[in-house]
Amino acid sequence: MTDRWLVVIDPQNIFASPDSEWGSPFFADTMANIRLLADAHGERVLVTRWMPTADRSTSWGEYFAAWPFADRPASDPLYDLVPGAAGLSHHPTLDLPTFGKWGPELEAIVGRGAEVVLAGVSTDCCVLSTALAGADAGARLTVVTDACAGSDASNHAAALHVMGLYPPQITLKTTAEVLG
Repeated sequence: MTDRWLVVIDPQNIFASPDSEWGSPFFADTMANIRLLADAHGERVLVTRWMPTADRSTSWGEYFAAWPFADRPASDPLYDLVPGAAGLSHHPTLDLPTFGKWGPELEAIVGRGAEVVLAGVSTDCCVLSTALAGADAGARLTVVTDACAGSDASNHAAALHVMGLYPPQITLKTTAEVLG
């Protein structure tokens, strides 16, 4: 595992809290598997955070109109990492105002054509968006099915199904398979 990276997508309060409209009911179970993966990947762990954009002139303006509870400054505690994500990585978080985290910033850290293990939330939004962009960029991605949390079970399964259509760029494995 020394040459591959674990990218933990958006382990934030906004996706963990049962009081949040975006809270995943599977978040707590997912974090236990993320911790196992992080321990195994040592120094090659990167955590991302979804941050709200200040630019409301694009479709993001309509997005925040549809989700007013999330229309808060980036400094709001809703966007903080959950306590269980503290210490997962020695690197600073990669904070981006985009669903997908794959781009020049991420690729500069993990390397072009890298082997990357993806975990986090939400399977049916930020994980999916990151995986598809990474596949297009030529990365070798493993999505850890039981280390991702969807908005609900059906959406989680649907997103995994879609990502499973992209071999060899994207493979699906469980935590035990990745660690095995």
